Amino acid sequence: MEREYMEFDVVIVGAGPAGLSAACRIKQKAAEAGKEVSVCVVEKGAEVGAHILSGAVFEPRALNELFPDWKNLGAPLNTPVTRDDIYVLKDAQGARKIPGALVPKTMHNEGNYIISLGNLCRWLGQQAENLGVEVYPGFAAQEALIDEHGVVRGILTGDMGVDREGQPKGGMYTPGMELRGKYTLFAEGCRGHIGKQLIKRFNLDSDADPQHYAIGLKEIWDIDPARHEPGLVVHTAGWPLDDANPGGSFLYHLENHQVVVGLIVDLSYSNPYLSPFDEFQRYKHHPVVKQYLEGGKRVSYGARAIVKGGLNSLPKMVFAGGALIGCDLGTLNFAKIKGSHTAMKSGMLAADAVVDRLLAGSEGGDLLTAYPESFKASWLYDELFCSRNFGAAIHKWGAIKGNAFNFIDQNLFGGKIPFTLRDTTPDYATLKLAADSKKIDYPKPDGLLSFDKLSSVFLSGTNHEEEQPCHLKLKDPSIPIAKNLPLYDEPAQRYCPAGVYEVVTQESGEKRFQINAQNCVHCKTCDIKDPSQNIVWVAPEGAGGPMYPNM
Repeated sequence: MEREYMEFDVVIVGAGPAGLSAACRIKQKAAEAGKEVSVCVVEKGAEVGAHILSGAVFEPRALNELFPDWKNLGAPLNTPVTRDDIYVLKDAQGARKIPGALVPKTMHNEGNYIISLGNLCRWLGQQAENLGVEVYPGFAAQEALIDEHGVVRGILTGDMGVDREGQPKGGMYTPGMELRGKYTLFAEGCRGHIGKQLIKRFNLDSDADPQHYAIGLKEIWDIDPARHEPGLVVHTAGWPLDDANPGGSFLYHLENHQVVVGLIVDLSYSNPYLSPFDEFQRYKHHPVVKQYLEGGKRVSYGARAIVKGGLNSLPKMVFAGGALIGCDLGTLNFAKIKGSHTAMKSGMLAADAVVDRLLAGSEGGDLLTAYPESFKASWLYDELFCSRNFGAAIHKWGAIKGNAFNFIDQNLFGGKIPFTLRDTTPDYATLKLAADSKKIDYPKPDGLLSFDKLSSVFLSGTNHEEEQPCHLKLKDPSIPIAKNLPLYDEPAQRYCPAGVYEVVTQESGEKRFQINAQNCVHCKTCDIKDPSQNIVWVAPEGAGGPMYPNM
């Protein structure tokens, strides 16, 4: 069908730190050259920041480069880190505090800030609009526009107002629009659904190790002022996880008597009975964590997958007409548990390459070869190179031996130990059979420190228009019951942090796989961890999903 279209010099998919930094940098560089470059940012969330979730301890290095006067411009960096406390939790009660001298230097946070990344993105969005960027929240990019020569020419936004069968609803239907660009930058975040398609189509990961992921679950709490220490950063390893099911936690003291608390569960975990959500709930009862939360009130909840493969898992960055940036590319530095500054820098490097081509008179459609070249010469590459062994060491040797290696690598060799560890097993292939695994008996939530999934999803503000096609696609609808249930006790009913997937027993006794797409918080865990790789996450109608106020 013939669709309406708008044309820009640059189209950017995703108003996160990478996409907004790229947009701002393009406008800055073009203005310095006295040229006008049109830039559009399309964002699936109802507003900029609505789908942003991160810890977040923020390293301001890239922000210092993008907006040297960010303090005067009112960037929401209000809480400098004052202290790092790191513990190994031995069991549900015991803990050992790690002396600072024994901590890998990547885990030290002097000079960093505890922030809401959602609020920083809202601020970046304002800066982008002030520079003349057109920002369109509430519109989901559904697919890349690729011409007959295999050149990316922009994106198509999703149709609005269609029913479950994909048919237009009377008086409500609005067809998707083509946003055409000379260059298109994809900044969808971890496991971006168009980025995933482009990686496959253009074989961008042919020389890379498999990408690796974790799921991060997070809550914001109002706590007793007497228990609050602004700027305190607490990290833990160990319980309730273990070497076969690895991960760690964070608890950061923000301003206004608030803390953010979260658990990161590596999606390489092996026990199909493990539930990241329930591990998070019981983790909060540990005395190290409980001492801050007790008597407080939970005010927000969310979850998001984290891309953590690092340098070894980076696909090729460019293809004809565009590039991957930020977590769509996979630039998070897992050794620091930080990806915002790296995402921003990757967006800025891609922006430089785009502007240079446009100022040279390019009409687009070519390879942005200057982007991977400048990436290789940047501090971003150096940082990812020095952290390349961090996650692989923990997967290979477990938390104690792996972190001992990381201490040697980071503190004694500066990340330049003369060999590279490889981690070549995809996360979906690590599950053991249910018959070979131990069931986990999770305690019931007490409503004070621990909670159920549905009340948690309510706090995320998640909502979708119910009469729309399900955005969680099954390649083969028979697999959940015919294969995943007997082999793995269908782990989707546990790895999803929002209660989207259920195995329902019907009156006849037959089992049925139910998808409650309305609950989906867009974390992408199902797309990553399903052992049959049968679930495909695609963007629902624009503005659907969580509505995070300050995550």
